[in-house]
Amino acid sequence: MTKTTPEAALSVGWIGTGRMGAAMAERLAKAGVDLAVWNRTSAKAAPLKEHGATVSETIAGLRDRDVVFTMVSTSDDLERVLLGQDGLLAGERRPAIVVDCSTVATDASEALRKECADRGVDFLAAPVSGNGKVVRAGALSIVASGPEATYARVEHLLGYIGASVTYVGEGDIARLVKIAHNLLLGVVTQSLAEITVLAEKGGVSRHAFLSFLNDSVMGSVFTRYKSPAFVNLDYTPTFTPILLRKDFDLGLAAARRLDVPMPVTAATAQLVQASIGSGRVDEDFAILLDLQAAASGITLRPEGVFVDDGLGAADEAARS
Repeated sequence: MTKTTPEAALSVGWIGTGRMGAAMAERLAKAGVDLAVWNRTSAKAAPLKEHGATVSETIAGLRDRDVVFTMVSTSDDLERVLLGQDGLLAGERRPAIVVDCSTVATDASEALRKECADRGVDFLAAPVSGNGKVVRAGALSIVASGPEATYARVEHLLGYIGASVTYVGEGDIARLVKIAHNLLLGVVTQSLAEITVLAEKGGVSRHAFLSFLNDSVMGSVFTRYKSPAFVNLDYTPTFTPILLRKDFDLGLAAARRLDVPMPVTAATAQLVQASIGSGRVDEDFAILLDLQAAASGITLRPEGVFVDDGLGAADEAARS
């Protein structure tokens, strides 16, 4: 079952071609990797054929791959694609390595790692930071944990997908790193919404305020990336409030388990819940800005100003 194929010639399978998964798999295909993909809705996987990937009609069709990546929404989804009746590990033939890039609970990851080990399959947790546009721009960040030897075998594949890859150790601690990252994502966005509304209610345009902020020591890649949505109220989803709530639930559960007080995170979690209660669950979580404006007694309007999201240079590099 376990193969000894040279790393450079590893055959790769991919499960899950949603917004993130498709962009990540595309980078592997463009790098010349021998890639086969599967998605529950096959039409979402079909565009990858243009980049040299093959589309499998079943998960079982990926069992002869050396390495299979998974990128799904929840712990239940991951368990289903790996251990379900027609799952990746249900047959006699299995890949040597599973690399999961989803954001799932640490305990679920630990359980699936054991299930993989019982079947002679190595398991690497490799959650990511970014969205589809960040992936295509070549700016994705990846954090990985699991057996160091397994990481070494697939490090070059992870390098095709992301701009940075950080190995943090054995087991499933990469899950905690990613969850902590997403807690900060929510807290920073809520804080950004509050100070932007404060500036606007005081007579400063959002464009001017965010331009100043992004060029100051307090600006960041993230605040610059989120500025177009804040200025022009474009809430095309990159990450929904439902997904952010899931990560807050996971993070606060970890905080209880480890006895770490997180008052600011807990308060932000309630504001994320309020955004879901508003019914706007299919928009980007940047709608936190609208909720803050409503609570402050003002109505926002798009400013109609072009704002650089900071990914333009990376976009050009990705196309070249």
